[in-house]
Amino acid sequence: MKLYYYIYLSLFFFSFPVFAQNKIEVFLKPADSLLTQRRNTVVITEALAISGALVGLNELWYKDYPKSKFHFINDNKEWLQMDKLGHLYSAYHIGDAGVNLLQWSGATKKQQLIYGSTLGFVFLTAVEALDGYSEKWGASSGDIIANATGTTLYISQELLWKEQRIVPKFSFHNTSYASIRPDALGKSLNEQILKDYNGQTYWLSANVHSFFPRSKIPKWVNVAVGYGGEGMISGNKDISDVNSSFEDKRYRQFYLSLDVDLTKINTKSHFLKTFFSIFNTIKIPAPSVELTSNGVVNFHCLYF
Repeated sequence: MKLYYYIYLSLFFFSFPVFAQNKIEVFLKPADSLLTQRRNTVVITEALAISGALVGLNELWYKDYPKSKFHFINDNKEWLQMDKLGHLYSAYHIGDAGVNLLQWSGATKKQQLIYGSTLGFVFLTAVEALDGYSEKWGASSGDIIANATGTTLYISQELLWKEQRIVPKFSFHNTSYASIRPDALGKSLNEQILKDYNGQTYWLSANVHSFFPRSKIPKWVNVAVGYGGEGMISGNKDISDVNSSFEDKRYRQFYLSLDVDLTKINTKSHFLKTFFSIFNTIKIPAPSVELTSNGVVNFHCLYF
C-alpha cells in the first residue's frame, strides 16, 4: 500500500473528535479472552480474501495462458535469488498479520501460531499451485522452501523468545534498468517496486536491546544486514535475446546498517501500535556500508 495512504489515514484519524478516537481505541484493543464474533469475523474475512485473491489471479493472469499438467520448474538460479527473499518476506509478514488478527480476537497463543502464522505459507503455496498448472510457468520448489522459511522464522522466535527479535524488512530505490526492459521490470513506480529486483533490498533487522536487556541501548535501536542484486534485466544471465545491446554484469550486494523497531516505541495508543506494526515491515533510510561481490566497498550516508 502506498506511503501517502498511511499518512492520510493517520491525519484522518487524528483529526477525529476525542469520542471517535476513543471508539477506535476500543475497537483496536486486543481482547483479553476469546470473543467469538471477532474470531468468526477474522476467519471469514481471511477465507474470503484468500479465495478472492486466488480467483482474481486466475482470471486476470493465468486464464489467458495455456494450462498443463501440474509440474515443477527449477528457477533457483534466477534473479540472484532476490525473488526467493521476496517469498520469505511475504510469508513472514502475512503470517504476522494473521497472528495479530487472532490476538485481536482473543484467540490463544497456540491458535495464533497454528492458524495465524501459517497464513502466509498457505496463501503463497496456493499461488504456487496456480503456477504449477500453467504451461508458461510451473511450481517452484525454491519458492515453497522460501515460503516455509519465512513462516519458520516467525514461529521459531515465538517458541524460543516469545517475541520477534529479528524481523525481515524491505527497502526500494529507483534504478535505470527498468527503462531498458519496462515490460519485465515495471513501467510505473508501483510496478517497479514489485518487479525491479535491482532496486530492492531485503533486510534482517535485529533488535539490540532484546539480545542485551541489561544494556542502556534504547529499546527501539536495531542493527540490520541487507542483501540486494544489481545489473539484471532478466532472470538468467545466459538469456541473450532479451536485449542484445545490454551487457549483463550482475553482482550481489551486502549491507550493514542501523534501523528502528517501531513496535518498541512506548505508547498506550492501540491505533499507534497498529500504525507502527504496519510500517515496521519497511527499513528506514539510514547510513549503510555496502560490500559487493566484485570486492567494492561503498559507504552510503543515507541508503534506502
